[in-house]
Amino acid sequence: MSSQSCFVMLLSIELGIPLARSLKDKRRGVKGLKERLRSRFNASVAEVGYLDKWQRALIAVCLVGNDKRQLESDAARIRTLCEEAGDLAIISLEQAWL
Repeated sequence: MSSQSCFVMLLSIELGIPLARSLKDKRRGVKGLKERLRSRFNASVAEVGYLDKWQRALIAVCLVGNDKRQLESDAARIRTLCEEAGDLAIISLEQAWL
């Protein structure tokens, strides 16, 4: 049995949604971002905070792989994807290795 490395990265992304006027508006924007992250990065994504706030969301993104540099590159691309979402603004982005 060979020893293989496994890396797990957790990104906590706090988002502002300034144009949302209802929870329905918020869900629409957050759902689209979550779907893009899942499909492009094969990541596990969940909304984990501010569930009852119209203009704020906290999502968690989990990436697993055997190449740490690739995961760091994916994290940078995830940040860029979030920044490109016109109706969402990044308030904070925290990265943790598990």
